[in-house]
Amino acid sequence: MWILFTLLAAFMQAWRNAFQKQLSAEVNVLGVTLARFLYASPLAACYLWLLYRDPLAPSAQLNGHFAFYVVAAALMQIVATALMVVLFKQRNYAIGVGLAKSEAIFAAVLGVLFFASSLTPLGWLGVLVGSVAVFLLSGLSSFKAISWPTVLVGSASGLAFALTSLWVREASLALGLPFPYGAAWVLLFVISLQTLILLGYLLLRDSTTLIALWQRPRLTLLTSVTSCIGSLGWFTAMSLEIVPLVKTLGQVEVLFTLLISVFFFKEKLKKQDYLGLGLIVLAAILVMWA
Repeated sequence: MWILFTLLAAFMQAWRNAFQKQLSAEVNVLGVTLARFLYASPLAACYLWLLYRDPLAPSAQLNGHFAFYVVAAALMQIVATALMVVLFKQRNYAIGVGLAKSEAIFAAVLGVLFFASSLTPLGWLGVLVGSVAVFLLSGLSSFKAISWPTVLVGSASGLAFALTSLWVREASLALGLPFPYGAAWVLLFVISLQTLILLGYLLLRDSTTLIALWQRPRLTLLTSVTSCIGSLGWFTAMSLEIVPLVKTLGQVEVLFTLLISVFFFKEKLKKQDYLGLGLIVLAAILVMWA
């Protein structure tokens, strides 16, 4: 089941990024970020309501551990996204993004050290192969011109995304609910908190961005819907399997993204892209086998 939910998440996230790319041409970064959550909270609430239409659905006992992990995950994802925005102003942006997207290896190390995760040698190999694939697909060609600020910001972003995923899993496990109820509660609380934080900030500091989103209802709605379904997939998969394996398999998102780029945006692939795609497929096979 975790494999199916991860593939769903990767596919939806690829489409969300495509819609965000279109929206970012007319709306600033914070507005595009809010579009991910704006209509997602009601969708997450509807999903949870549908699950609890079942009379045998287990009741949730919210606790302090759950609250801590939810708040930590929500805030850390905002930090990770902000660091990604900083990368736009750095030299060697592509290399920085490659580091940010290598969250699987950060999740593997942190998971083993602090979150009682364990990986087989085959699992570690899959994580490493996936990380190399991401670097190739980021356009990495030489280390000679790389700048330390880019390395530090990109690594910090990858670390923040990894912590987000690890805390999402811990929040789901803290409830002690069977599949898929724990992940559904985490989804609702994390997205709702992020929506409140971003919406409150923009209301106070940048209301024109909210008007810009209101004037683009189709793209905003598409971004929210695909983001919500993608998060549902990620959160559910991470409640079933350890984060490093989920995130390594989830790198097939790059495959979906490049296919969208070719067929939707009419962009061309480079030779390096084909090698990277081959390595991503290999990494996916390794972690599923592991």
